[in-house]
Amino acid sequence: MSSQLTKALLVLQDGTFFEGNAIGKIGTTSGEICFNTGMTGYQEVFTDPSYFGQILVMTTDHIGNYGVKESDVESESIKIAGLVCKKFSNNYSRAMGSDSLDGYFTQNNLVGISDIDTRSLVAHLREAGTQNAIISSETFDVETLLKQLNDVPSMDGLELASEVSTKEFYTDGNPDSAFKVALIDFGSKKNISRCLIERDCYLGVFPYNATAEEILAWNPDGFMISNGPGDPAAMDYAIKTVQGVVEANIPTFGICLGHQLLSLASGLKTYKMHHGHRGLNHPVKNLISGRSEITSQNHGFAVEYNSELSQKIQLTHINLNDDSVEGIARLDKPAFSVQHHPEASPGPHDSLYLFDQFVELMKSHKK
Repeated sequence: MSSQLTKALLVLQDGTFFEGNAIGKIGTTSGEICFNTGMTGYQEVFTDPSYFGQILVMTTDHIGNYGVKESDVESESIKIAGLVCKKFSNNYSRAMGSDSLDGYFTQNNLVGISDIDTRSLVAHLREAGTQNAIISSETFDVETLLKQLNDVPSMDGLELASEVSTKEFYTDGNPDSAFKVALIDFGSKKNISRCLIERDCYLGVFPYNATAEEILAWNPDGFMISNGPGDPAAMDYAIKTVQGVVEANIPTFGICLGHQLLSLASGLKTYKMHHGHRGLNHPVKNLISGRSEITSQNHGFAVEYNSELSQKIQLTHINLNDDSVEGIARLDKPAFSVQHHPEASPGPHDSLYLFDQFVELMKSHKK
């Protein structure tokens, strides 16, 4: 276990740097830096595949105070590239806890830094925008670390789904369920599968490079496009697959990256956001019901709505903080998607109804 007294350095691409103390493994890590405004559920956040390749800043003051629990994961391993936080606790208080967060980080070879002014860092990122960064607890020369940062690729144009997807097809749930759902895994969170299985769905989970022909050959009642990391515009193979399945009139539901891929497959465009949306407290308005929802979010890319396509694509949800696109529905096909995470984990459950909406869509289509 690393000592809280071991020095660490965080250096941003623009030369801004912070000195703090090491957490987890002693070493060096790099990636795009972003921040999450959630106040709980840190283990679920750290294991979310959508964070692959990113250094994460947690804005809440205390991290690690309730340790870790084996079942509180959204994938098989930690997916963040590094952690930045204010106060990090080596001690934890939780009856069901199995380890400290520092022990968990050390086992997973995760490098992090604590005891820095995260309010100042987040304020800087909100102003300057998301950029690459490097954390080191073994090299303490800023210029040396900046040179290493030059070799870190930009998230813009980067395909990462192939790094976190299942490599082989597998099934999950009860084969005698009412619905067969083909879930294409671009970095899918475990709770997406749980939410579908709870609604009497049998899942066929396909790897990132599955073709529309392979998916349709399984004869699904519905098609689930998962979340995942990277730039959706760099995923030509996935856009082609989504187009093929949607054109076959299979009820389709996309979440986060899945929303972006459905949008691209439908003729819309995506763009890289200034600093993204990540947290458990983002307000979204459902334009169909008129109701507002508090949502869980994790994305650095967004969809650009084109009103010229309004005869084909309906705008269904918007973000109340910045009016960005949060949901669409195809008017000519049984397909819809949302940018936020209705499965949450962690986060509020305001949007769980979207899974019921998907089941109803499959039910009506089967009739």
